[in-house]
Amino acid sequence: MLLVTGGAGFIGSNVVAALNDAGRSDVVVCDVLGHDGKWRNLAKRQLADIVPPAELPAWLRGRKLDAIIHLGAISETTATDGDLVIETNFRLSMRLLDWCTTSATPFIYASSAATYGDGAQGFRDDPSIAALKALRPMNLYGWSKHLFDMAVAERLARAEKLPPQWAGLKFFNVFGPNEYHKGTMMSVLARRFDDIKCGRVVQLFKSHREGIADGDQRRDFIYVDDVVRVMMWLLSTPSVSGLFNVGTGKARSFKDLMLSAYAALGVKPNIQYIDMPEAIRGSYQYFTQSAVDRLRGAGYNGGFTELEDAVALYVKGFLDRADRFR
Repeated sequence: MLLVTGGAGFIGSNVVAALNDAGRSDVVVCDVLGHDGKWRNLAKRQLADIVPPAELPAWLRGRKLDAIIHLGAISETTATDGDLVIETNFRLSMRLLDWCTTSATPFIYASSAATYGDGAQGFRDDPSIAALKALRPMNLYGWSKHLFDMAVAERLARAEKLPPQWAGLKFFNVFGPNEYHKGTMMSVLARRFDDIKCGRVVQLFKSHREGIADGDQRRDFIYVDDVVRVMMWLLSTPSVSGLFNVGTGKARSFKDLMLSAYAALGVKPNIQYIDMPEAIRGSYQYFTQSAVDRLRGAGYNGGFTELEDAVALYVKGFLDRADRFR
């Protein structure tokens, strides 16, 4: 039996789908379904149970699990309730880490590229305490993830006991099916798809930095299938532990992302560049790019989907269909 926290969410539901496809029906999801239709992310799945987070400690008592994949979190970068975010993202993670350590259960958890802050220290997934302490996350979400990374690194540095396998995954800009419940936290492709298809103008930010063209602000966009493939590889490779970036290693522009969607639909681009709000100009990231050598050095050779191919898969397989869910 496997437990996937946040299993009704974006990445989590795609992990559950991959586990089902691999022949596993003994998958338990811990999540809050709420009233925003998030249940649709799991409507095609086979599950052994769905456990509310409040009941998780009692549910875990005396259990034997093959692994915990911990993806549950408050992931909004605009979140402001510090106590709730720390309880959900940090303290729950610590309790699960302790449970997996005591029960000798593999533990794979979601960190985030948000831990890198503005990127001034680079985007290398150096797991040392010194390197982690140099990072300055720019929002509460990133800080909560960073706190947990440091807690795990501290135990490792002190040679304290950890689960038999542990892996923290710093996800970069993930996009793909089942992200529709995320509202403003959806990828810009999902948010703008209907405008693209209907021929309405799509607005991107102008550049306010010399030497960077309008729409050429860059991110490491990674398709959710690639992210899931990394986690499935970790489950099948219990000898690998560590803190790893999960990105493609290739930054692409928002303009590239939009043009790929237009190309997938075979329609003429209609992009307009607008001024970036002054309130965010000082903190806006113009570039993120994952270093992926540590993941490859650990033995991962699954590769990553090129942006144009990933967008085509998403558009033709999901966004441009009546049923957009996996």
